[in-house]
This record gives sequence, C-alpha cells and structure tokens, in this order.
Amino acid sequence: MTEISIRERITIALLASLLCAFIMLRLPVLAEERPESPDDLHSLLEKSLSVVEIDKEIARIGQEKDALLLTMTEAEKQLAAQELAIDGKRKQAGDVLRAYYMGERDMLYFSLLTMDSWTKFFTLLDYLDIIISQDKHTLNAYIGQYRDLQERITMLEGKQAELAAVEDRLNIQRDRVLALESQLEGELAGRSDSDRIRLLIEQLTGFWESTGLKEVRAYFGALSDSMGKLPGWIQNNKDLMEIKGLQYTIRMPEDKLNEFLREQDERFNDLSFRFEDDSITASGKRDQIEISITGHYSLVQEPRNGLLFHVDELLFNGFMLPDTTRKALEEEFDLGFYPGLITPFLKAKSVEVKDGDLIIKLGVSL
Repeated sequence: MTEISIRERITIALLASLLCAFIMLRLPVLAEERPESPDDLHSLLEKSLSVVEIDKEIARIGQEKDALLLTMTEAEKQLAAQELAIDGKRKQAGDVLRAYYMGERDMLYFSLLTMDSWTKFFTLLDYLDIIISQDKHTLNAYIGQYRDLQERITMLEGKQAELAAVEDRLNIQRDRVLALESQLEGELAGRSDSDRIRLLIEQLTGFWESTGLKEVRAYFGALSDSMGKLPGWIQNNKDLMEIKGLQYTIRMPEDKLNEFLREQDERFNDLSFRFEDDSITASGKRDQIEISITGHYSLVQEPRNGLLFHVDELLFNGFMLPDTTRKALEEEFDLGFYPGLITPFLKAKSVEVKDGDLIIKLGVSL
C-alpha cells in the first residue's frame, strides 16, 4: 500500500514538472501582442469620422429646431393678437345676426309700406341701404378674420408637427452618435496601442475638417455648376441625341461625360466617371486626397421635371462617410439634369445606366 502511494507521488511530481515546463515555454508566445488588424484600425478611424459628421448633423438640426421655435413663438403671438381682434368683430356680427333673427330689420321693411310720401319712402330706402351695406361689411369682416384665424391655427399645428419630427430626428442622431462613441471607447479600452490610435483619430478628423471637407465641397460645387451647363452642351452635340417622332433619347457614354467635365473645370482632370449598371461612380486622387462618389439618378416631377442625383456612397481616403454627410451635400449642391434647359417642351420620362452609357428617354410636353 505504501509502495503504491510513493509511485503515485512520483508520477504526480513528474506531470507537474512537465506542465510547468510547458507553461514556461508558452509564456513568451502568450505575452506577445496580438498583431493589429488593418481592418480593425480602418473601422475605428471610419467610426471616428462618422462621430464628427453626425455631431455636425446634430448641431444643424439643433439650429433648425431653434429657428422653428422662434417661428412658432411669433406665430403664437400673431394668433393671440388675431383672437383679440376677432372678439370685437364676433360681437358686432352677433348683433347683426340677432337683429335679423329678432325681426328688427323686418320692421324697417314694413315701414316702407306705411310711408305717406315718396320723399319719406326714398329717405327710408336710402337708410335701409346704408344699414344693409354696413351689416354686410360687418359680417364679411368677421368671416375674413375668422378664416385668417383658422389659417394661423392650421399653420401653427403644422409647425408643431414639424417640430415633433425635428425632435425625433435629433434624438435619432444623438442615439447614433452615443452608440458610436460607446463602440469606439469599448474597442479602444484595454488596447496597449490606444494612445497611438487616438492620435491617428485626431489627425484624421483634423485633416478631414481642415482640408478634406473643403475639397469634397469644392468637387460637388464644380459638379453642380457643370451639370447646369450640360443641357446646352448636349444641344451643341447632336450626335448624343436620337429623335424618333416625338420621342427623344440622350445616350451619353462615360468618356463623353468625362470630356465635357474636363472642359468645364480642370479639377476633373483628376476625377473620372464610370458608368456601371444602375450606378455612376466618380473617383480620383489629388495631392493627399482620394475621393469616390457613387450614386444614381431618379426621375422627379416636382419642383420641376428632371433627374435628381442621389449619393449612395461617399469615400474620403478610403473611409466611408455617413449618410448625414451625403444628405447634406445633396441638399446643398444640385447635381440634377433638367431637359427643360435643352428646350422647354422636353420632359424626362426615364433614366438608366447600361453598358457604359447613361440613357435618358425624353418626351414632348405640349
């Protein structure tokens, strides 16, 4: 029994020694930092840009809310003043209606029949005409002010609904930015290189705000100006337009569009448009800035017939910018195409991108 116990102890000791040796051999490997993934770093930097841009959207919506509240305050003051003004007219209109209801005006009409001279008859008739005209004026004034009051109430209700929508948008963007900030902090926490990454984030966002955004806006501004000139250029390049009866088709190859844009602005020497199925991509690099814009056209009728360009994806130096940035640029710069600028009777009927061509079908509006 004692001999077996000694063997067991020896075996356990040997196993423990082997385990310790194994752990000591593995320690340097376990202590090594996990290699940094380029995708992880790219994601962190991209989120940091989104935080900056969504913060701008929050500020913009906040300004919109303040302006709306100011408008509502003024509307409420006007409504209160209108309610005071209508009170007097309401009483006057009530007196007039009461007089007709109680038969007071009937007595005057009856008096005409009892006049014993034409002079008195016409005098009373003139008096009646004055009373009736005044009654009519009083009622019309009340009706006019009442309608104005209703319009102001409706306008105020619309502003209240608009304010509620603005507040919803504000809350959504606040939630988004808080979630992104939380993700960033969570991913940075515990990393030995977090200080270095924070410095990279600061450098990237600083470069975007000081240089990148200005350059992107400059490209969008140049594109907007150029698109306004495109209908006239097409008119002077008849080979781009096919006419069959009352149907017109504009077929714009990507190389022709690039040729046109480079004629308009030298910055397009560094930017090229590519037509792919149902999408258009403009990309290029200049100095330290690389930009890629991908979007599509949609047919619109209001406020005027044409093709509206929607930015589906915007990349700055390989980092995707959030939808708030795309929307803000869309609202600021009109990249649409309006056939009415070629000739007033033309209207866009459809648009597609196919086989390297932008194809716009037009019809005649008589």
